[in-house]
Amino acid sequence: MSSPSEMPATILVTGGAGFIGANFVLQAVADGHTVINLDKLTYAGNLDTLASLKSDPRHVFVQGDIGDRELIAGLLTRHRPHAVVNFAAESHVDRSIDGPAAFIETNVVGTLGLLESARNYWLTLEGQAREAFRFLHVSTDEVYGSLGAEGSFTESTPYAPNSPYSASKAASDHLVRAFHHTYGLPTLTTNCSNNYGPFQFPEKLIPLIVQKALAGEALPVYGDGLNIRDWLHVGDHCRAIRAVLARGRVAETYNVGGNAERENITVVRTICGLLDQHGALASGKPRESLITFVKDRPGHDRRYAIDSSKLQRELDWRPQETFESGIAATVGWYLDNQPWVQRVLDGSYRMERLGT
Repeated sequence: MSSPSEMPATILVTGGAGFIGANFVLQAVADGHTVINLDKLTYAGNLDTLASLKSDPRHVFVQGDIGDRELIAGLLTRHRPHAVVNFAAESHVDRSIDGPAAFIETNVVGTLGLLESARNYWLTLEGQAREAFRFLHVSTDEVYGSLGAEGSFTESTPYAPNSPYSASKAASDHLVRAFHHTYGLPTLTTNCSNNYGPFQFPEKLIPLIVQKALAGEALPVYGDGLNIRDWLHVGDHCRAIRAVLARGRVAETYNVGGNAERENITVVRTICGLLDQHGALASGKPRESLITFVKDRPGHDRRYAIDSSKLQRELDWRPQETFESGIAATVGWYLDNQPWVQRVLDGSYRMERLGT
């Protein structure tokens, strides 16, 4: 596990008001590091998540786009970060089915602009500063496509993206690789499994089911509910990113998984059971009775599973949360933070189904 002393002193974080990025920012600042936080504040960006840092001088928030090269160049010159960590992305598969162009613009064109700005800045550095600089790109296991009943994705698994979202992330991954091999930029890439935890935008499966189950509404489950994902608590993911940033080998990719494969229907039933423990529905029925199977999503990958053995072997990282401990803590967080959820649901997102 990386220690705070191994973390860079100043980090430019893109997408740091989103779900994973904000959790990373909170961890880094808590350990005493300075974060320059750039976020466009689209529907999934939420400064409310970072309210505890409002008066902290170690957190500098800037609203802007990763594709704004003049803005990025100014931030790099002014703050002289030791690393760039790129979380900025359009990330919801259903939204990519409805509108793929925005995913190409942010995930591909935006990442290209950020890479060019980082390369130009890196070339101005000298000595130890240049040697120590890192560009870490945060990606997804969805770039690998779909697995059969057995096996896991490794860092050498061929890319086979099946949605506009995963295709856009695959393209950005390839750009990061190319910028190292072409220009020498010291890059790192992480590919993670499905994240969950506090501050997740309520269109994703776990917070969506929590909110609908609390309201006594139908709980939509795609297809037969037997699609399998490896679930990774966001706190464990952020600790993995910090370990890679501190000790990862330049130009390498590290897969991050939670060792917690679960069928979607099992995840939904687990949430229902946890919520039932906190209080029954007005009807007295268990919340499982709200489960409604709906038409499957186009191109819905059947199974993902991540092999994190390289990360564990080289950087001594292990997930601290089991699925059982993590999901219980997550459901408890949403129960305790309903005001945060209600402020997020401000009208730009109404928990409707996308990607039909």
